[in-house]
Amino acid sequence: MKAYVFPGQGSQFEGMGKELYDSNPEAKMLFEQANDILGWRITDIMFDGSKEDLTQTKVTQPAVFLESIVRAKIAGAAFQPDAVAGHSLGEFTALAAVAALSFEDALRLVSQRAFAMQKACELADGTMAAVLGMDDAKVEEVLSQIKDEIVVAANYNSPGQLVISGSRKGIEMAVEPLMAAGAKRVLILTVGGAFHSPLMQPAQDELAKAISETHFHTPICPIYQNVHAQPVTDPAEIQANLVAQLTAPVRWTQTVENMLTNGITEFIEVGGSGAVLRGLIRRISREVATGEI
Repeated sequence: MKAYVFPGQGSQFEGMGKELYDSNPEAKMLFEQANDILGWRITDIMFDGSKEDLTQTKVTQPAVFLESIVRAKIAGAAFQPDAVAGHSLGEFTALAAVAALSFEDALRLVSQRAFAMQKACELADGTMAAVLGMDDAKVEEVLSQIKDEIVVAANYNSPGQLVISGSRKGIEMAVEPLMAAGAKRVLILTVGGAFHSPLMQPAQDELAKAISETHFHTPICPIYQNVHAQPVTDPAEIQANLVAQLTAPVRWTQTVENMLTNGITEFIEVGGSGAVLRGLIRRISREVATGEI
């Protein structure tokens, strides 16, 4: 059984999508359609913008979505998933790839999500940090001891790699006790805000309205959603999980574990460098195979 997986923010790169635009008429049509939907030429930044241009949230999210979904669509009949999943933003791409959302609706939601998250970042001084070489449960235990500041587990990426999110002060407060408890490294990340934490509540409130006004269809195969790492096909449940995703952790480790348990034997990453999620999946698969999870 085969699963297609879609990366999120952080997988952007300079010149992304240009070779598709130049070499494939269907891809060119989709890119130009996206420019019309957005009302500005995102392709100008994707193809010719600097690294700094591409790291603006309002650009990054639709750009990553667009590059990935175009690759999935031009694959045509070769795109035959038994299941899909996406990491954070990538969940929107996965939904569009399996016809739960139209291309137009998915792109609009991604753009609205990006602007809503940017506004939420401006309301609170938040950040994120990668905790390396430490058991997830131990990280959670340490975070539970931090009072009066928001700091939570945000991305369960793979065994020994968990990203935490919260107020800048909360993240800074967490570094020393995490190192003392056995973390090999705690690296504060250069990000725009505290994604997948309660500090994204204003963005969640804004996006909830947009999602409620968007028509969702039954996907052609199950999508494993970030909030609980379980396969879903019901459109109403998909919508609810998509709203919850903004303030809930991305359970990628658990998603891959469940896919493996349910018979997925091949993972194909669509978009970005094609290696971000593949590396995480390789580590998770190795831990499952050795029985260490």
